[in-house]
Amino acid sequence: MSLTINATVREDQGKGASRRLRHAEKIPAIIYGAGKAPSNITLSIHEITHLLENEDSYTSVLDLMIGKKKESVIIKDLQRHPAKGIVTHVDFLRIDLKQALVTNIPLHFIGADENEGIRLGAILNQFVTSVEVSCLPADLPTSIDVDITNLALGEHISLTGLNMPKGVILTALTHGDIEAHDQSVVAVQEAKIMAEIEDDAPVAPETEVAGENADDKGDE
Repeated sequence: MSLTINATVREDQGKGASRRLRHAEKIPAIIYGAGKAPSNITLSIHEITHLLENEDSYTSVLDLMIGKKKESVIIKDLQRHPAKGIVTHVDFLRIDLKQALVTNIPLHFIGADENEGIRLGAILNQFVTSVEVSCLPADLPTSIDVDITNLALGEHISLTGLNMPKGVILTALTHGDIEAHDQSVVAVQEAKIMAEIEDDAPVAPETEVAGENADDKGDE
């Protein structure tokens, strides 16, 4: 089932215009990418809030309707009010349905309740919670399941052990030396060992969604 969000063209720009929109229960947004000029649009705060209640909307190709015109987009960035948490601005990236896109997809770990080691007190250590993938928009998964039901104490699952959907490629394993980039994703470990790993673990760098440069979005 496709996810749809409605929008209208926005002529006014600037902080004052954005405040007026928010008072009218609307928020500013922008669409860019696919070699086209950026477009400023307006969204209903109620509609975008309802859409985001479905976690699939964060990693799905959306049908953005501007009047009768439909654009295929993904959500590239969200801005929220620091205190209230409500959405204040949305960036949409246009998608060419015939070209592969690169984006981050969350991992869903399943089977913990049935894992014998965890039932006996072992700890599930999740080293990676999302992965960067490349695929055609039609093949884009909303998440990737990692089944740890039969993962024994001391065992781990690495990137090459993930069950990837058809047509979806892990970008980390496309750099030539697969072994060097085949990092551990999840492991079942004794609680004491887990604590020692957490104390010594380096801070992982943030991973940005690959795509077109957002510098061409223009001023709000």
